[in-house]
Amino acid sequence: MGLNNLTPAEGSIKNSSKFRRGRGQGSGKGGTAARGHKGAKSRSGYSKKIGFEGGQMPLQRRVPKFGFKNPNRVEYKGINLDTLQQLVDNHKLTEINPEILSDHGLVSKKDLVKILGRGELNAKLTVTAHKFSESAQKAIEEKGGEAKSL
Repeated sequence: MGLNNLTPAEGSIKNSSKFRRGRGQGSGKGGTAARGHKGAKSRSGYSKKIGFEGGQMPLQRRVPKFGFKNPNRVEYKGINLDTLQQLVDNHKLTEINPEILSDHGLVSKKDLVKILGRGELNAKLTVTAHKFSESAQKAIEEKGGEAKSL
């Protein structure tokens, strides 16, 4: 065995082709380097845009648009009272705020939180959130808790 006989282990090389393209006519893959003649794919630096359909009008542009998308819309992540009660039962909490909710994976750190009134609350809680529904605020205060807005 000599250095000239060494080959990589079977399956260790991803590129199964033995040809180095674009290395002259003698290689058999010179000239256009198997890219064909002209066109975007033959050029260096080519990358297809997302949604490109070969020059056909892309679906995203063909479909009619309607309605109004308010760029200034404020979106809140809704958390219901039954979810708060579950947190209290599982973790023995007396105070709930957006940081605690994000620690338990219910909201992300940047989410604005709105407490909603579905379910029943059986514990006295101090709840701090960005917004409250009327029914949620009423339910929290009926149990002797406090609803603080940020």
